[in-house]
Amino acid sequence: METSNKFAWTWRIKEEALEDYVQLHENPWKEVLEEHTKAGISNYSIFQNGNQFFYCFECDDVDKAFAYIADSDVCNRWNAITSEMVQGSFDFNEAEPISPLKEVFYLR
Repeated sequence: METSNKFAWTWRIKEEALEDYVQLHENPWKEVLEEHTKAGISNYSIFQNGNQFFYCFECDDVDKAFAYIADSDVCNRWNAITSEMVQGSFDFNEAEPISPLKEVFYLR
């Protein structure tokens, strides 16, 4: 099967942090968006279903992109805030901060 350069994962947000998490993403820091672009991440979307969020983006070299994000001061400040809101880890300095979903279908 041919695959795409899309990556996706899900997280659940703590109920008590749900409103703040959504608000942060409705008004993201300009510098965080710029860093993601510099990292090579594009067409990034986040979808919400209650307290479950689905994240999807395109990237030619995800390992390089995640390393760039892990070294970014502004992204680390953002992640310090949002990591308190998620159920699980949001630390890009961990071996596997995100468990990507397996792509099982791709239509070009």
